[in-house]
Amino acid sequence: MPREELELDNEARELLERVRDEFGLEGLDQAAEMMLRRRLRRGTRELTGRGRAMHLIKGGDR
Repeated sequence: MPREELELDNEARELLERVRDEFGLEGLDQAAEMMLRRRLRRGTRELTGRGRAMHLIKGGDR
């Protein structure tokens, strides 16, 4: 798989450092990949409606 190089500002670098430390990862690239994968899983779950509840909608006069 091709590698992409990202330019990071200080805020993004600090965030990735905190994630790396918290999860015991080896590098910033692993932290970025983990965050991306989590966001994709969450987005897919929201897109498919998994975990959503059905709510009764009461009709009104229109």
